[in-house]
Amino acid sequence: MSFHDLHHHNVPFVLPNAWDVPSALSYLEDGFTAVGTTSFGLSSSGGHADGGRATRDANIALAAALAPLGCYVSVDVEDGYSDDPDEVADYVAALPLAGINIEDSTDSHLVDPDAAAAKVAAIKRRCPDVFINARVDTYWLNQDATPAATIKRAQRYIAAGADGIFVPLANDRTELAEITAAISCPVNTLPIPGLSLAQLGELGVARVSTGSMPYSASLFAAAQAARAIRDDTLPPHSLPYPRLQARLVDYEKHAHTPQPAT
Repeated sequence: MSFHDLHHHNVPFVLPNAWDVPSALSYLEDGFTAVGTTSFGLSSSGGHADGGRATRDANIALAAALAPLGCYVSVDVEDGYSDDPDEVADYVAALPLAGINIEDSTDSHLVDPDAAAAKVAAIKRRCPDVFINARVDTYWLNQDATPAATIKRAQRYIAAGADGIFVPLANDRTELAEITAAISCPVNTLPIPGLSLAQLGELGVARVSTGSMPYSASLFAAAQAARAIRDDTLPPHSLPYPRLQARLVDYEKHAHTPQPAT
């Protein structure tokens, strides 16, 4: 089954988002066969705010580190880290991946949809097999946050070669159903409070990304663990050191094993 195939089931497939090797290994141990990255988790880990093109080099390192895992990897490349479509395509072509997310906003503002579509088209020309998940940030930024504006942008990106459309924070059932009905390719959302995976599937959603939720949950759990020691309360559940160490030993063994020539 290809990465594209995962988007064509009655129930949406869940794409967990990693920010480092250990988080990806945790997902794989739980049976996930594809892993995405989170630009917020990656930029935050480096001490940077999200959305400022700070993850360009970190993404290159993370994609290389995740490549030996033997799972599908989709990388969040923010806006492609350039306004030049060919530079964006060159960047994506250098990454070992099955798919990408690319946003139609820069510095928290929507960009001209033709400019965003040009990036999609350039990537598809250079990397025809890469699953391009074009993110429409109308609802995310609360700018032109209507089904009509969202659909118009999405259709422009599909015409340019996008394989999927991501509409984070389009959480109203009626509006989401209108959006998915007008879009001819798989639609991706974040989790929507009060809606199960099955219900999202009925609304036309094909993929649900966890986004930065696992990363933010890990920060909460870390502080909770420290508070528990300080306050003599029960700490949150955690995995034992030997289990985590064994994962990394196995990862290093496979990561550094020479691959046969093809």
